[in-house]
Parts: sequence; structure tokens; C-alpha cells
Amino acid sequence: MLSKNSLILQRRLSSRVSPIEISTLSNGLRIVTDSNPGHFSALGAYVNTGSRHETNKCSGISHMLDVMAWKSTNRRSGVQMMEDLAKLGGNYMCGAQRELIIYQSSVFNKDTEKMFECIAETIKEPKLSEAEFEEAKLTGAYELEELSHKHDMLLPEVLHEAAYSKQSLGMPIHGTIESLNRLSVGDVRQFHETYYSPKNVVLAMVGVDHLQAVKMAENYLGGWQEVARANDVTKPLAQYQGGEISLPYQEPRFSNLPKLVHMQIAFETEGLLSHDLYALATLQKLLGGGLSFSAGGPGKGMFLRLFKVLNQYPFVENCMAFNHAHSDSGLFGITISCYAEHAEYMAQVACHEFAKVMESNSSRDSISHHEFKRAKNQLISSLLMNVESKLAALEDIGRQVQCQGKVTSVDEMVQKIQALDIADVQAVAQKVFGGNGNGSRSGRPSVVMQGERSSIGDVEFVLKHFGLGR
Repeated sequence: MLSKNSLILQRRLSSRVSPIEISTLSNGLRIVTDSNPGHFSALGAYVNTGSRHETNKCSGISHMLDVMAWKSTNRRSGVQMMEDLAKLGGNYMCGAQRELIIYQSSVFNKDTEKMFECIAETIKEPKLSEAEFEEAKLTGAYELEELSHKHDMLLPEVLHEAAYSKQSLGMPIHGTIESLNRLSVGDVRQFHETYYSPKNVVLAMVGVDHLQAVKMAENYLGGWQEVARANDVTKPLAQYQGGEISLPYQEPRFSNLPKLVHMQIAFETEGLLSHDLYALATLQKLLGGGLSFSAGGPGKGMFLRLFKVLNQYPFVENCMAFNHAHSDSGLFGITISCYAEHAEYMAQVACHEFAKVMESNSSRDSISHHEFKRAKNQLISSLLMNVESKLAALEDIGRQVQCQGKVTSVDEMVQKIQALDIADVQAVAQKVFGGNGNGSRSGRPSVVMQGERSSIGDVEFVLKHFGLGR
């Protein structure tokens, strides 16, 4: 039986934060590890490319690489790859985003090197065959059709187009049917050759000793060399312009579903490297939001500002705050859905909530001490619980090294959140929503709506009425 002192020692050791270590191979490939031990390990590769690097000519090509991941390579067939991955547990994924293409997996510790070998082959030497490409195009076309029926996925895509036009961050992740039809397997191979290079990739591992991780990287990717084209790669600047896009009303796929109109209103932020990052994250928690029906039971989020909207306005079906943060720009806003017959009130409800968080402490609707403290506690709690997941911790360190070249510890994040006061959040709200920022930030809102345009009314007038934007 363990003594009391032994139990205390175990508890102290289990809560100890493992060191984050970063190394760079001679070819420029970076490896970051969190050696926190456990029964399984998490591994990932983060490629510094995505839809942001595409043009109208090759739109959707990052997503094609996503769909074609974990297929045939120069060393094994697609069938052999699938069989080998299945033997390892089959827990793997690939996802194309605006600034990254992510390859992630988790596996029992004894199979770490086998899984790493699969990742290395997938990113370094995929075959990218004609047959796999044609199959990927069919998958992409199906996903685009599904996307058109899912407003929660479609509207953020269209919002980025309204905010950044069809360039840089405004390029759609999935492309379009027209752009997919224009693509050839040669285009995919050229894109891969250009952007998949050692200096453009970060390898991340959780639950793996750092020296072991570096040794595996040397063995499987140490001979990977840059190509001439890769040395000329630059990231297109995020050129925010703002504006409005209206989509036609979409009938529900099933007759028993309510007829809803949807809207998203957003403002530009300075992105992940901004000093405003933690204040904006706290503001998002403070606004919160939710659905009028929760399958998990009543009460969750009921003290959040946007959840109260659901109680005050029965015609509102959904109201939430969102924060899309990219490396050098971002979008903070509110998404709202309501019954079609009440569409004219949608913009007023959302804009009123934006305006209230900008008000001074003397106002009745200003941020209270209790809700501010609650929002900070929720943010800290969410942060700490997320890093309990190895896959979440893996993505966190991989993204951070790819974005800023280092890892900000959880303790440092918590300290920065705790150091915030109400004035900090009010100031960032006035800066972002009120268009009071300095420099090149335009302050112009970005609006996307789906529904009968004439029934929604003059959104620009409502924004000006509440003092939002420039």
C-alpha cells in the first residue's frame, strides 16, 4: 500500500509541466516536443501553406492535398498505406486551412516511429497519382454541395470573401466547382513541390522524448532538401476591405425544420501576434452565445450576454460571438439566426450587443465586475482543460512555432489573462467595433447574410446608428 507521502509525491509529479523543446535540422526543418509521458503519443506536421497562398487559377488546391493525404507514396501503395495505418489504430487526419495544412495522428508509444514514417512519406514523397486526383475531385465536389446546405460552415467562408475579397485570406478553402474542374494533377504536384519544403514544415510531438524525436526526424527527413522554387515563396499580405455579400434564401432540407435567415457581422482585428489577443479572447467569452435548444440540458451559458438575447427575443434561434484569428489579421463578430418573418430586427439585435460592450462603466449596460471575472475564469478554464488533451496540446505547440517561432507557455497565457481589467476589454471593443484603431485598419464592417435581402433592411444604416465602424 502506498503511504500518504507517496501519494502526495505522485500528485506533485503528475501535475508538473514538462519542458517544451525546439530544435532545427541542418535543412531548416523544425521539431518541437512536449515530452509529457502517457500511454500514447501524438505526432503532427504543420505545413506553412493553405488557401491563402492560392490564386483564382488554383483555388481549392490545398484542399485537394488534404483529400489526397495518407494515400500512395513513392515507397508504398495506397492500399498498403491504409493497411499499415489501420494496424496502428487508424487515428490520423489531415486538414487544409487558410494558413496551414495540418497532418496529425495519435498512436501507442511502441508504434511512434512507424506512425512517424507514414507522416514523413505523406508530406515528403506522396505519389499524387492521376486516379487519386480524380477521386479527390469527386470528393471535393460532394463537399461543396454539402457546404451549400450548412450555413454554419458556409457563412464564415463567404464572410472572409467579403472581408478580404478573393485574394489572400479571402480565398475559399474548398475552392469552387469551376476552379476544381480547371485543376490538373500537374497543378497539385507543382503546388506540393513549391510549398512542401523543410523550412516550411514544423514537426510537433507530445509524449515523445525530444532526442528521440530529433533522431526520427533526421532518419526520415534529414535528407529532404529545398528546391529552387521553394526559396522564393512569400506569404500574400492580408488586404482587408470589408463590405457586404448577400446570399439567396436557402430552403430547409427537411420540411419540419424552421425557415431561418442568417447573418454574420464582423470587424477586422490585428491577428494572433497582436497585444489585443487576450482581451479579444476574453471579450468573446463574455459575449458567449448559444442555441435556443441545447441537447445537453438547460442552463449552460445562461449568464453570457448573447445567451440572454435568446431569452429576450423568442424569434432568435442562434446568437454567438466568434473570433477568426490569423497571423496578421482576423475577424471578430457575431453570428445570428432568426425566423424569416422577423429578419428586419436581426441587425439591430446584433449591433446593440456590439455597442453595449463599448460603453463606459457609468452606463447600465457596461461590463460588470462579476461578468468580467466570470469570462476570465471561463477562458482560463477552457485553456487549461484543452491542453489536457494531447491532440489539442500538439496542435497548440505546432501552430505556435509555425506562427511565431516559439511557444508561449500556458502559465504565461494565464498570467496575461489574469492581468486584464475591464478597461482593457472596453478599449479593444472601441478600437475594433468603433473603428478607433490606428494604422491601416479600416474599421469598415464585413457583413454576410443568407435570406431574402429586402426583408433584412438597411444594415449599413443600423451599424452607423449604433456608432459601429467607420
